[in-house]
Amino acid sequence: MPRPHLELLAPARDADIGIEAVNHGADAVYIGGPGFGARDKAGNGLADIDRLVRHAHRYGARIFVTLNTILRDDELEPARRMAWDCFEAGVDALIVQDMGLLELDLPPIQLHASTQTDIRTPEKARFLQDVGFSQMVLARELDLGQIRAIATKTPDAVLEFFVHGALCVAYSGQCFISHAHTGRSANRGSCSQECRLPYTVSDAAGRIIAHDKHVLSLKDNDQSANLAALVDAGIRSFKIEGRYKDMATVKNVTAHYRLLLDRLLDERPALARASSGRCTYTFTPEPEQAYNRGGTDYFVNGRRPDIGAFDSPKHVGLPVGHVLTVGAEAFEVDTAFVEGGAAITLHNGDALTWWDRQGELQGVPVNTAEHLGGTRWRVVPNTPVAELKDLRRDAALHRNRDMAWERLLAKPSAERRIAVDLTLAQTLVDGQPGFELACKDEDGHRASARIAHPHEPARDAARAEAQLKEQLAKLGATVFSARRVRLALQQPWFIPAAVLNALRRDAVAALEAERARALPRLPRAQPVEPPVPYPEDTLSYLANVYNHQAAAFYARHGVKLIESAYESHETLGEVSLMITRHCVRWSLSLCPKQAKGVTGVQGSVRAEPLQLRHGDDVLTLRFDCKPCEMHVVGAMRKPVLKAMKAALKAEPVTFYRTRPVA
Repeated sequence: MPRPHLELLAPARDADIGIEAVNHGADAVYIGGPGFGARDKAGNGLADIDRLVRHAHRYGARIFVTLNTILRDDELEPARRMAWDCFEAGVDALIVQDMGLLELDLPPIQLHASTQTDIRTPEKARFLQDVGFSQMVLARELDLGQIRAIATKTPDAVLEFFVHGALCVAYSGQCFISHAHTGRSANRGSCSQECRLPYTVSDAAGRIIAHDKHVLSLKDNDQSANLAALVDAGIRSFKIEGRYKDMATVKNVTAHYRLLLDRLLDERPALARASSGRCTYTFTPEPEQAYNRGGTDYFVNGRRPDIGAFDSPKHVGLPVGHVLTVGAEAFEVDTAFVEGGAAITLHNGDALTWWDRQGELQGVPVNTAEHLGGTRWRVVPNTPVAELKDLRRDAALHRNRDMAWERLLAKPSAERRIAVDLTLAQTLVDGQPGFELACKDEDGHRASARIAHPHEPARDAARAEAQLKEQLAKLGATVFSARRVRLALQQPWFIPAAVLNALRRDAVAALEAERARALPRLPRAQPVEPPVPYPEDTLSYLANVYNHQAAAFYARHGVKLIESAYESHETLGEVSLMITRHCVRWSLSLCPKQAKGVTGVQGSVRAEPLQLRHGDDVLTLRFDCKPCEMHVVGAMRKPVLKAMKAALKAEPVTFYRTRPVA
């Protein structure tokens, strides 16, 4: 039985970033295709995807294409054609949300269940395994016990979990605020991130509890300390969020998790890597250098009080010092107090941040940074000092753009090499004296090449042997590195460098061809027959059924009543626009469970609704305390609904409407 693999799955906005993700250690890369991805501004053409596939497959790494929006009826055929195009380009799997796709003539390509399918229970996960999903992205909100319960029920599926990056505050696929307020649907790849806005929180009596706080904005996911525990719980694919992230961020974070996983794999020989090659880096990964809102491991180890980025959804950066003086054209900075004591260098082009007196984050790019000696710096900003709000003596400064770091990662910053053993032997080629170079890589693939050349004794045997080994080990322009070089010769022969180079090139090309030939297609899982029943027989708008094929899929699996998706505008009035495990009451220390046992408090705090207000938008927070969930309730803005209806009238499209299943 083969050892179970651990897979590091990195994001890519485009093919070039995807190639660097592979170079920095990704076992797989997920990327948007020409359309229908849950990041509508991160699509890629088939030629670029083909280029990425060819590079990744050299290392046995895989490419997954996101096809994870909900689809109207008129989009099903274009989506089906795109699936076939991706398959023919060598893509290894499609990441899917819309179950209507499973009713179509798809290619024999592996299907992965997107995080948008909202997998929180063993029953839902088992259903998705049994209908043909080989891999599934579990909800970010799960704890280790819940993950373990799902793993027990899904022995034939690979479980995937987000380990780093931005956190959606809602259960994925269960947020409609963006569509209700702006007409942009998160389920259609165009979230307007209403959750990152500041809100004023008030209670039923109108008393303000929090003023202009980003109470729906979460810190960023960081599971660096939990990888071993996640493996023990059943996770085998570790996913980095960020298909909008830049090249430097993807390089940095991918390298960070590659090193962590390699250490874990070295400690656990029962586990194997999912692709080939080892990486070396020109830098030490520092995830905190990337855009982040502070780190949290969210609910993996249970409910935490510090998961929110309530003061600002922006990237504050790392501490660099405090303001000494503020002048008319510049200000001076002292970096002495920064924890760790290491000298900090400021650079032209850096960006500095500080908090104003109202608690809002301010920032400015650095025009020039002049070292005054010791830990003192003179900074000339690219904005007049008088316009920098509340920049004052003793204000703590952070740096959220480090130009030296960005320049470092703008250069080639990693090499990924597959270990290979080389054996040079003398032989006959078409009856003539010659040599054979045999190669065996770290995965056991073998190839060889021969060349005819006279067997000429070397004048200096010891020197010739060293030169032969040195010349054969020169694999710099390939994906390989020489682990061992063996000479199976009667004696050291004189072989010109040009002859050895030609022999090495042919042998390496043959080995690459053998690796490509031996890389199997990921198998498409076959659904269980007869069709397994869905865990429920009624589906609300929360199931995101947007086309007739999705409705047919659920009907085939025993669902008797199917409502249409929120985006069909059939569900009007106030509804739950977001369902989340994050609780504003808990975060503001207003939860009845927190008050239990506190003298003079017990019984006086109830989980009554709260109100959020941002401008003219008003949302109600309702608390379902038994499952410990919060519902954000509201209605679609009338101008948005009017605009949507006008657009549909101008260009009619079809999508599923609620009806009982016969």
